[in-house]
Amino acid sequence: MTVPKFVGVVGGGRMGAGITQVFAVAGAMVRLVERDPAAAAAARDRVAAGLRRASEKGLLTEPADAVLERLLIVDDVSALGGDTELVVEAVPEDAALKVRVLAAAEKAVGDQAVLASNTSSLSIAGLADGLDRPERFLGMHFFNPVPGSKLVEVVLGPSTSDAVRDATRSWVAGIGKTEVVVRDSPGFATSRLGVLLGLEAIRMLEEGVADAASIDRAMELGYRHPMGPLRSTDLVGLDVRLAIAEHLRRELGERFAPPRLLRDKVAAGELGRKSGQGFFKWEVS
Repeated sequence: MTVPKFVGVVGGGRMGAGITQVFAVAGAMVRLVERDPAAAAAARDRVAAGLRRASEKGLLTEPADAVLERLLIVDDVSALGGDTELVVEAVPEDAALKVRVLAAAEKAVGDQAVLASNTSSLSIAGLADGLDRPERFLGMHFFNPVPGSKLVEVVLGPSTSDAVRDATRSWVAGIGKTEVVVRDSPGFATSRLGVLLGLEAIRMLEEGVADAASIDRAMELGYRHPMGPLRSTDLVGLDVRLAIAEHLRRELGERFAPPRLLRDKVAAGELGRKSGQGFFKWEVS
C-alpha cells in the first residue's frame, strides 16, 4: 500500500478536485492543471471547501491548510514534470479531448509515469491510440463525491502492463479506497449496470409507475442500495448520464436507449445537483 510522491491531475471540476483532495490528504504533492485563471481559482476553492468539510467531520489527521499546501495549480500539462509518478486525466467525457490531453501529458512526464483516465465509459484502447507507451496507461474510474466514495474501478486496456496494474491497485489502497479490476469493455462494470438501472427508473417515472422518491426508496429499502437510481442520476449529472447512455446504445444496442424524459430534462437545463434541479431539488453549492 503506497501513494505516489508526485501526482498530476488534469481538470479541476468536481471530479478532478475530489481526486486532488484524496491524493493530497494521503500525502502526495499534487499538480492540478487548469488553463483558465478563473477555472483554476474555482478548482482551488473546491479542494479547499472539501478539506474544510473533511476537517469538520474529524477525517483529517492534520490541519486542512497543511494539506492544501501540497497543491500546486499549473496552467499547462507541460508543467507536470519528470518526477510525476501518476497523471489522472479528469476532463469532460469527450474522446478527442481526452486523447489530446493524454498525449500531451505523456510528453511532459518521464517514461515510467503511469497515465490514467477517469472516464466512466470510453474505451481505454481508443484513448490509448495517441500514446507512445500504451502499456503505462489504464482507467481509474473514481466516483462522485470522490472523498466519500469507497470505490475505484481500475480498467485494464489491452496493452496495460501487470506492473502498472499492481502499482495502481496499491495506490488505490493508499488513498483508503477499494478497487475492482475490470477489462476494457463498453461501460466497464459500474457504468453499464448503473446506467441500465437508472434508465429503467426514469422509464418507470415517465410511465407514472410511482413518483421519484418512491422509486428510489424501493431500491434503498428493498435492495439495500445506499442511494436510489434517480438521486444517483442527479448526483452524476443528467447530461453525463445521457452522454453515457448514447455511447452504450451505439456500442451495446437499444436496451440503453435514453428515455424521452431524460432528453427533455437535459434540454431544459435540469441537470441534477449541479443545476439545482433534476429529478429532485438541490441546493447549488
